[in-house]
Amino acid sequence: MTVHLSHPDGLLQQKDYAPVATTTGSRLLLLAGQLAVTPLGETTATDLAAQVHDALRNVATAVRGAGGAVTDIARLTFYVAGWTTDMADELWEGTSRAQESDGFSAPLPPVTVIGVQTLWRPDLLVEIEATAVLD
Repeated sequence: MTVHLSHPDGLLQQKDYAPVATTTGSRLLLLAGQLAVTPLGETTATDLAAQVHDALRNVATAVRGAGGAVTDIARLTFYVAGWTTDMADELWEGTSRAQESDGFSAPLPPVTVIGVQTLWRPDLLVEIEATAVLD
């Protein structure tokens, strides 16, 4: 594994994601934002939890397509349309599904959630960027 996740003393101790990722490797993978869409651009779901899961599945597909594994992901950024804090349970439900079905680490690597007014189509609720370090 090229990514080591940690919770240093003195930082917020929570279970959903690690605040620090230390990496080794020779290639940096910068992934464009992934959505809950099919290869033809059709939206796969209407609720946030399902869209998070499907967008993370697309992240996994992209990382694997570049020769990596989801365990090589060092950082995730979630852009959520109309974000409010009461949406957090749905967001974490979607990540939990991806951990179970697609091999994402538990806890996740460092995560940032950014609320945005809208994404490029009104039916899309989340876009997820990833950074990975590959050997």
